[in-house]
Amino acid sequence: MKIWIKALLLAIILMAVINVLIYATTGLQQGFVIESNSMNPNMQSGDLILVQSSQRVDIKTYEDGKLLDYKSFNDYGDVIAYKPFGRERLSPIIHRAMYYVEEGKPMWIDGPSAPHAGYITKGDNVKTNPSYDQQGSISYNQPVKKEWIIGVAKVRYPYLGYLSSGIGGTILIWAVVYIIILGYLIRRRKHTS
Repeated sequence: MKIWIKALLLAIILMAVINVLIYATTGLQQGFVIESNSMNPNMQSGDLILVQSSQRVDIKTYEDGKLLDYKSFNDYGDVIAYKPFGRERLSPIIHRAMYYVEEGKPMWIDGPSAPHAGYITKGDNVKTNPSYDQQGSISYNQPVKKEWIIGVAKVRYPYLGYLSSGIGGTILIWAVVYIIILGYLIRRRKHTS
């Protein structure tokens, strides 16, 4: 078998095995690229964030975090990735779960009643996100339903999102893996000849 074909097959197998192992052991299922500064200073534009399925973890809100002294990304509570209004075609939002509100209860002090139960969320950047998502256009008057949540942010890779986003990033990652395997195979062939 030609060496470049062998390298390509090994790259495909290696990437598949890595993805299966990561998901099986941690539940980390997706990566998201931070596209704005709404989570500064804890997440930066261009960061790659890996999220764990919300079905594999209990979400701790900011309020819970304060009581339990639990922090994630340098502040209390979990950062969640969710589909705004539950719509698939909208870009996911990655913001902190501040507290959970029941249907019919005020969403904040002197605020409107929640049309359904869900999380009140907010970006960490106090300059760009002075109020809750539900007070602005991100998720106006709609608490984040549990079924809208994609997962809980667990790992941050600074600036890696710039490299991995879009088709160009995917091709770049595959090319690097392929070149490493091809180099290894060529080197191994030279030493065994």
